[in-house]
Amino acid sequence: MEISIRSVTENYRERMQRISLFDPLYELGNKRKLDRSGKRIDYFDLGFLTLLFFFENMVIRNRKVGAKELAEFLFRLNSDEVDLDYEGFEDVARTIIEVFRPSSGKRKTREFYNWETRKYENIQYSILKGNRSDHDTKAQYYTLDEQGLELIFATKEYFNEFQLSINQLVLRKQLEKGEFTGALRQIDEMSLDVKNLKCRVEKISHEVSRNIVSDEIFQRYKKMVEDINTRLGHEDEEFRELQSFVKETRERIGNELSSEKERKTYELVLRIERELEEVHYEHRMLLDRSLELKTTALTAVYDSLYYAGIESFNFDQEVVGRIFSSPLPVSSARSLVKPLLFLEKSSVWSPLSVFFNQRIEGGARKEEQHDFYDLAEQEELDQDVKANQENFRYMARIVLESLDSEGEVELNQIVKCVEYSEYKDILDNKSFYYFWIILHQRSPIELNKIDVDEEKLLGKAFEMLGAVADTVHVSESEEIIGWRGRFEIKNMKIKLEGYRDASL
Repeated sequence: MEISIRSVTENYRERMQRISLFDPLYELGNKRKLDRSGKRIDYFDLGFLTLLFFFENMVIRNRKVGAKELAEFLFRLNSDEVDLDYEGFEDVARTIIEVFRPSSGKRKTREFYNWETRKYENIQYSILKGNRSDHDTKAQYYTLDEQGLELIFATKEYFNEFQLSINQLVLRKQLEKGEFTGALRQIDEMSLDVKNLKCRVEKISHEVSRNIVSDEIFQRYKKMVEDINTRLGHEDEEFRELQSFVKETRERIGNELSSEKERKTYELVLRIERELEEVHYEHRMLLDRSLELKTTALTAVYDSLYYAGIESFNFDQEVVGRIFSSPLPVSSARSLVKPLLFLEKSSVWSPLSVFFNQRIEGGARKEEQHDFYDLAEQEELDQDVKANQENFRYMARIVLESLDSEGEVELNQIVKCVEYSEYKDILDNKSFYYFWIILHQRSPIELNKIDVDEEKLLGKAFEMLGAVADTVHVSESEEIIGWRGRFEIKNMKIKLEGYRDASL
């Protein structure tokens, strides 16, 4: 089978451009400078560390990064690997920045022969760009340019923990350029990143309760959770800035809807705003989960570790046996037993307590009344029951409208359908969640054996469900569904046994 030449040379320029991004690193690797011990300085490694240093500062949104800050970082990182003082690392930092961003301000170029177009072409790229400057200290600050980010992304398989932050940076670049279609794809990737982070947090949650058997392991997991919280906090701030930027873009484009192209662009921006809000909501839930892991789970595990140590402590062996087998002098025995004794307790009354705040009660005590509900209160209860009956009947209709051909549907599917419909206000009603909780508690429900007249709350709902099915099965899963931070409920699956589609 003959290989197609076109398939080999296709997108040759783009591939060569990505390869060219590594040229500055190889240029640094060719330098032959020595440290004070006569050992060659590995500029290639230091250059790559410089890229990671600038990228990390972009992630935490630190924009004041220049040669001085880079030199301080390399000096702290060194640990006697390179025999240079601080001034020497300042020269190294300026040399690296000069390679990544020439002082002339011109972009770096590379000439190559394009086998796809059969012409010599030039590639221009820039790794670092000037960010801002401090006129008082005459310091110039830098940040990664677009090609610099691409160079970092080329190694992103080694930086899975940065994946969401990387996608946030790419999304901002696309929004600034007006590449809204690409921005939608980037938001889809961010949604997957959030799901992966959720799996990672859940995995750590299980490991915390299973693997912590010593204080050393506890401290390691504690640091891991704190690092995750810090990164999620930075990502949450970036989400807020992105949403603000998208909102400003939407308002700006909405004022200039004079052509069909602008209307389509406006619709894209609306879709971006909606999907970005959904991803941000999932990320906020993940941030809350990680904070809960830090404040609740870790503390509980540490307490259980403490009490496990207390229970395994053998007083007769560790204390009594130690005192009488040696035997110990009285002073040493007192020092051994003292940590296990209570502090001295004494019940006293201070005359000064008469000047403390006093609790004052009225002289006449209010007598409690033990009466039956009067007529007005009973009428209010009847009205509440009728309101709940109508709410549950309405929710049963929503369930029937959401069923698939097999008579099954999940709660999260119903929530998504209702969320973008005219009935979304029902998600703010507690009755919606009570309905599912009651169904789950009573599952399985044999509808043909229920007297709907005796059912005060669910009679009308069971009547509707009984018209198309014989039995209702409701099972729950571990997935948590949240709504605007007000309500949370486990996802459930409802299945109607003996389902008969009423529309047929």
